[in-house]
Amino acid sequence: MKLIFATNNEYKLEEIRANVPEKYQILGLREAGIVEEIPETQDTIEGNALEKARYIFKKYSFVCFADDTGLEVQALHNKPGVHSARYAGSDGDSKKNTDKLLMEMKQVNNRSARFRTIIAYAKNDSLKTFEGLIQGSIAYQAIGVNGFGYDPVFIPSGSTKTFAEMPLVEKNKISHRSIALQKFVAYLNQAADI
Repeated sequence: MKLIFATNNEYKLEEIRANVPEKYQILGLREAGIVEEIPETQDTIEGNALEKARYIFKKYSFVCFADDTGLEVQALHNKPGVHSARYAGSDGDSKKNTDKLLMEMKQVNNRSARFRTIIAYAKNDSLKTFEGLIQGSIAYQAIGVNGFGYDPVFIPSGSTKTFAEMPLVEKNKISHRSIALQKFVAYLNQAADI
């Protein structure tokens, strides 16, 4: 079964493909021939994921799913949250975002944070969501070269390593995105109308 994943982020595509059974063929937007920017105008993570999935299904009639992820830092009143990808500006530069976060956390002792992912699935007029959540803390400096986004500064609970220090296989066992994806795949596997 072909599923369109509403992203052009190659890192996300790699993570998703590594976690999905081979019977599902995952295509990114470019592979599906979609080159336009997909709107993300909502003020919640759930809202953005639903907006992207709904947009692709309504405009292109593709069965699709979309995700949105936010890093929620307790001491910053759950910022950057829904604005995680563009925290330091509209260019969505991960290093600038991470640098801004570390600067804001410079004098902060409470390093508690969590990553939240919502996957939204659109088929016919049906929309479903699946949540993944992982608790952790913010490192005092960026460490590691793997992954993307805030991975160099996020240490998941129970680990001494940032996500960026982990090989993809290790990160995929515990990450917020893989938790949401496992719920989504379980739904696909049991749904009779797929």
